[in-house]
Amino acid sequence: MTLSGPSLLRQISLSAAVALVVSNMVGTGIFTTPGFLARDLGDPRLYFAIWFTGGIIALIGALCYSELGVNFPSSGGEYVFLTQAYGPVWGFMTGWTSFIAGFAAPVAATSLAFADYCGFFFPAFKQNNVYWHVGSGLWSLQIGGAQILACATVGVVTVANLFGVQRAAALQKFLTGLKLSVIATFVVLGLTVGTGNWDNFSLPTLRESSIPLGAQFGISLFYVYVSFSGWNAATYIAEEIRDPVKNLPRALMIGTSLVTVLFLVLNMVYVYAAPLGAMKGIATIGSLASSRLFGSQVAGLFSALIAIALLAMVNAMVTVGPRVVYAMARNGAFFATAAKVDPHWRTPVPAILMQAIVAMVMTLTTLPSLFFFIGFTLNFFSVMSVASLFLFRKRPGWKRLAPVSFLWPLLPIVFIVVGAWMTIFGLTIEPKIALVACLFIGAGALFYQRQLKGAAVWQPSSTAN
Repeated sequence: MTLSGPSLLRQISLSAAVALVVSNMVGTGIFTTPGFLARDLGDPRLYFAIWFTGGIIALIGALCYSELGVNFPSSGGEYVFLTQAYGPVWGFMTGWTSFIAGFAAPVAATSLAFADYCGFFFPAFKQNNVYWHVGSGLWSLQIGGAQILACATVGVVTVANLFGVQRAAALQKFLTGLKLSVIATFVVLGLTVGTGNWDNFSLPTLRESSIPLGAQFGISLFYVYVSFSGWNAATYIAEEIRDPVKNLPRALMIGTSLVTVLFLVLNMVYVYAAPLGAMKGIATIGSLASSRLFGSQVAGLFSALIAIALLAMVNAMVTVGPRVVYAMARNGAFFATAAKVDPHWRTPVPAILMQAIVAMVMTLTTLPSLFFFIGFTLNFFSVMSVASLFLFRKRPGWKRLAPVSFLWPLLPIVFIVVGAWMTIFGLTIEPKIALVACLFIGAGALFYQRQLKGAAVWQPSSTAN
């Protein structure tokens, strides 16, 4: 049954919700994947086409989630949608997955990336400075300077989120504004005073992939898909957004559109700075671009700016993630203590602390393992959520958004087809991690069946309308 006690307040403005969406999207992907796309595609036209395609898919997902969020304006995101569509077992599994793979793991990965960029100035924080290591590959664990700084980062941001969502939202708006300002400055200076070359946009390079180009485009979309992840962030805090029927769709669409434009412009600067041949396989693409545009000394400045961007992303996920656990626990589908809200600060303190602890533990693994695990597990439930529209639209009283109804059911079908292909792709390229993800999801279902089978189906709270 639904637990009683202090509830969350509608105190997040449209601008704060947009800031959360933007910060959840602008993270490690845009600063690391361009070199891999250059290596595998080899053609500037395809390079920009794949980023544009990724933006379109993200916008389609945001539109579909907007309709879901308008009809279920309560915190929890996919947990709420899938519980209503397919039953409490599916709802618990997506909430369980969001807690671990959707937020705790990305918080850990982004904090490790933040530490690595800080390592430009303080080498002790670099990933290769490991004091203790055990295992290899997927199963390796390690402790070093990066893990220490990453845990400290998670701790500081967590404390900031405990004392009221307005403070966290204010911090988020500040960090997001600072992040967008420094990126905008880099873009403007890079295209005006940077020593780049417009001829780079017409210079192809030899592909290093043996996969046929048509198939490679689909495979490379995986990198872009992960880079755009986070477009659904506002649905997780719908219960705290002012006037959610109006502001939730706006937050999703404005945030996703801004990031799509931002990614395209940033990639223009990357290619203007260096041809695809020089970008091939380079993970620290921002440092490469700034070095070529302004000189090696400025590369350090851009590393600091990327660190700020990553810190903003950590704060956004620490703010959003615990609301999923709160929504589950309030319905009896998670540990009851996670449903508690501090009576003074009106924040889900136990849920916030739970996520922080799990994220700190996950910093002990490696970045590649985290990235593969995150990408495979999250895509599946996004597809399930969009597919639920076909069930919900049969219900009387369902509010249909005009953009989704346009050419219905084209938009959700496009999203589902792309997402289903991504799941198959994950199973074929990294079967071990895919197996771990499947076992993890299955463990959640088993835990629910044995411990929480009597949990009630989610019902809207008094603040939902």
